[in-house]
Amino acid sequence: MRYLEFTFTTTPCTETVNDVLAAVLGEVGFESFIEGEKGFTAYIQLALFKEEELKKAIEDFPIPNTTITYSYTEAEDKDWNEEWEKNFFQPIVIDDRCVIHSTFHQNIPHAEYDIVINPQMAFGTGHHETTSLIISELLNCELQGKSVLDMGCGTSILAILARMRGAQPCTAIDIDEWCVRNSLENIALNHVDNISVLQGDASSLKKAGKFDVIIANINRNILLNDMRQYVACMKPGSELFMSGFYVDDIPAIRAEAEKNGLTFRSHKEKNRWAAVRFEFI
Repeated sequence: MRYLEFTFTTTPCTETVNDVLAAVLGEVGFESFIEGEKGFTAYIQLALFKEEELKKAIEDFPIPNTTITYSYTEAEDKDWNEEWEKNFFQPIVIDDRCVIHSTFHQNIPHAEYDIVINPQMAFGTGHHETTSLIISELLNCELQGKSVLDMGCGTSILAILARMRGAQPCTAIDIDEWCVRNSLENIALNHVDNISVLQGDASSLKKAGKFDVIIANINRNILLNDMRQYVACMKPGSELFMSGFYVDDIPAIRAEAEKNGLTFRSHKEKNRWAAVRFEFI
């Protein structure tokens, strides 16, 4: 498979700017990111790259007074798992209860829940604040026997953890065909059952039925746009966990949720990223 290797330079080069840029790039097809001194290196399949989409994403970048430049070349053939091992992905332990690691790691820390993934993208490994925030919520949520929807599932580690904690049935949905394939691979690696993986967006929820717990770790704009469709899949007592936005965005998220009949219960934050919990009464 042929890849393009991009070098992005950001000014100012801050963790927040780079995190947001990586999230924006993920929405236009970029799969993996390696941090650098002035920005980062990112990879996208040659067949998926559309420069007009990239330029529009940079033009609409949500953090003001930020300059983003890039250059690219066709990447040499590499062992991508080896690149991850050398440059980015290391085992992560969340709340001393859940360890996430790759198929190539050794000397893995022991934890109550052990999730193994084949890491081929930056998001969904547990390293990003939004993923770890939702994992922390799931570790403290009663899931036994509850139906769970993981919307925008990515690698499906959230659905996998929910299933390990007794949730069933679980449904994982993502608009990206690559994410669907990687989810199926990760579900098999963890030997869990009763997780259905579907390709689609929120419109695919029309015939999905009701869920006890819905997880949506996506981004602010998609959450605001699709929230009413999540609520249509809830029943009295159902909970909705959302992340993918900043603490400053909580008022807008809360206003839209309450407009759709949800009750705010709590929020968590990490490095300005937020996760919120709502209940349908």
